[in-house]
Amino acid sequence: MTEPNQPPEPEQIDPERADPQPAEPKQPPEPKKRRWGRLVAVGVALAVLVPLGYLWATSLVPGEYNPAEMGYADYGGGPAAPGHDHDMAGMSGTSVADLTGPKTGIPNVNVTLTARKQKFQLASGETIDGYTVNGTSPGPTIRARVGDLIQVTFVNESVKDGATLHWHGIDVPNAEDGVAGVTQDAVPVGGKHVYRFKAEQAGTYWYHSHQISSDEVKGGLFGPIVIAPAVPGDVVAAIHTYDGKRTINGRTGAWQADVPAGTAARVRVINTDNAILRVGLLGTSYKVVAVDGRDVHGPTATTAAYALPAGGRVDLEAVVPAGGMRLIAGIPTLSLAIGPAGTNPPTANLSAETVDLLTYGTPAPIGFDPGQANRDFQYRIGRRPGFLDGVPGLWWTINGHKFPDVPMFMVAEGEVVRMTISNTSGQAHPMHLHGHHAVVLSRNGARATGSPWWTDTLEVGNKETYEIAFVADNPGLWMDHCHNLPHASQGLMTHLMYEGITTPYRVGGDSGNKPE
Repeated sequence: MTEPNQPPEPEQIDPERADPQPAEPKQPPEPKKRRWGRLVAVGVALAVLVPLGYLWATSLVPGEYNPAEMGYADYGGGPAAPGHDHDMAGMSGTSVADLTGPKTGIPNVNVTLTARKQKFQLASGETIDGYTVNGTSPGPTIRARVGDLIQVTFVNESVKDGATLHWHGIDVPNAEDGVAGVTQDAVPVGGKHVYRFKAEQAGTYWYHSHQISSDEVKGGLFGPIVIAPAVPGDVVAAIHTYDGKRTINGRTGAWQADVPAGTAARVRVINTDNAILRVGLLGTSYKVVAVDGRDVHGPTATTAAYALPAGGRVDLEAVVPAGGMRLIAGIPTLSLAIGPAGTNPPTANLSAETVDLLTYGTPAPIGFDPGQANRDFQYRIGRRPGFLDGVPGLWWTINGHKFPDVPMFMVAEGEVVRMTISNTSGQAHPMHLHGHHAVVLSRNGARATGSPWWTDTLEVGNKETYEIAFVADNPGLWMDHCHNLPHASQGLMTHLMYEGITTPYRVGGDSGNKPE
């Protein structure tokens, strides 16, 4: 019985028997049109991502590879001789390590070159953070005479990524070529390497690292080498740009080399930069007497400028006038006065005209018949978007292929080789073939009619086509690449390979070889 006036106790609810919460209202089914749109979007994404993933995966460069087996064999219409199988390149044959210079004999020229990573002062006083050879950049000029045995002991004191010395333009035996991962391992910090070769051909050349060369050469790891006796009036002018400062022999601005009036001066100009450079003499006419270490036949006096490719060399000859003469390196503000002390030769822009080696000088025998070529190669330079080693970009191509899937030009010793180099990439390329000099036969269909134009570094402009020829007379595995060195690092390089040649060296891996 309840107490009067007391409300009844509330009803107790058993939670286990409680009714569930009211159900959410059911959503209407997704319209078929929306479901179909989502499926289409997924399909489109897959259609884009799957090919991109494939292209990315197939662009990857192995962490370590044999340069003798890279790419695909191109026989240039010739036969693949026994032992000439590109796929068997690493199996047997003559090793590049055995293709050395003379192993015995007392060297006529014996120098030690030490590479360092350091801050240094240019000859004109500016401070540069880069690389030196024997404490300076450019490194010391090596002088030799034809027939000399040259021995260079290269020491890497502090270049952390390793370094080598390549003898640019000197057709040395293959083991002496100084290409990391191809003809030797990069010399590590604390290591050394000895190069020995004979000076076979007079001329103007230069040495530089061929390990991560786009950085090490740019930073100053280079120097001149001249095969000719030092005589009065012989002037070396190495042009290089450090941190935006263009120099001649490490000097910015204008400076002077004292040479008496009436002296027959030979000005040896070396372009160590990555782009073509217009050079020439003011104050007198001059002759182009040698290109890339090879004499020009029948040179004539000119006042036109000379377009010097990256990596190329040209020798200009003139009799020093009483008022002196001036070498201009691209712009009037960078120059070298050559003449009696105290003279002030004129400073001005070079002539708008350009020496054309296709017609300059007079014809002479070249020593072989390009019409009887055993191999006829195409080297077509292009550019297309895609991936290179997994990195997206706009990359150089050779015969439509991106590095490392590029042609390996296969030859046999003694063969006559023709090569057509064409360029539709949108930029010019100074093409450098190691170990050989080629003669230019034509440009854009126009035949060469002047002196034989021998070259190891040929500027191929956009929409230009050159035919060249050479004799395969230096067995080995030779780089053939653009000497705008960043272009080489971006894939514009391949090789000329002789039958039966192998290499014990590898690119990448524990060696850290990067031969760009």
